[in-house]
Amino acid sequence: MEIINKTKGTLHQTFRIKDLGKLKYFLGFEISRTKKGIHMCQRKYALDILNETGMTNSKPCQTPLMSDTKPLFAINNTSYNVDSYRRFIGKLLYLTNSRPDINYSVHLLSQFVQAPTAYHHQAAQHILRYIKADPGRGLFFPKDTNLQIKGFSDFDWATCPETRHSITGYCVFLGESLISWKSKKQSIVSRSSSESEYRALVTTSCEIQWISYILHDLYIQLDPPPVLYCDNQAARHIA
Repeated sequence: MEIINKTKGTLHQTFRIKDLGKLKYFLGFEISRTKKGIHMCQRKYALDILNETGMTNSKPCQTPLMSDTKPLFAINNTSYNVDSYRRFIGKLLYLTNSRPDINYSVHLLSQFVQAPTAYHHQAAQHILRYIKADPGRGLFFPKDTNLQIKGFSDFDWATCPETRHSITGYCVFLGESLISWKSKKQSIVSRSSSESEYRALVTTSCEIQWISYILHDLYIQLDPPPVLYCDNQAARHIA
């Protein structure tokens, strides 16, 4: 607390800030505190998206992505309003800050903002139907947990039918709290699944190292050291 108060004092001397107490609502993020921990969600923001897009009365679904993704890459489908689709995807991207469960789906649809089709719009609406099933879903940070970093790395080999680029996916926990996640297409084509998995390991390792530096700057000692999990034996041997 001494360091926190000193930081507040330094900021106040330069920017004249005001201490509003414990965080409850900020830029669409809703924060609630209990004796067990902190829950963060974007419920109001999600409901606003449903209302703006006319999906308030739509039927909820249980999966964030449509089962058939091949039409997403078809080039002979009818075109759709580009500005509307971009605004649609932009709102969903901001929602992924508290909803890692839709991260892959939004990442996939964001690749088509240059020339979206009606099927892309339909897939985006499917994500909203999934969000409607539980708009208050978010992240929970328990109070009683250890401070060990645990990373889980995986990949989807040659998943893009156009470029054959693989997709890296990872999530990083601090104790039992999910603090970082990503779903991103790899920059080059991997010629084997082991190579693709190893590249995913590299990306996850960089993220873990960056988080470790931040915690070190906050005077938080990590004990035991970080752990990285991988389900590919060849990539583990290479590492």
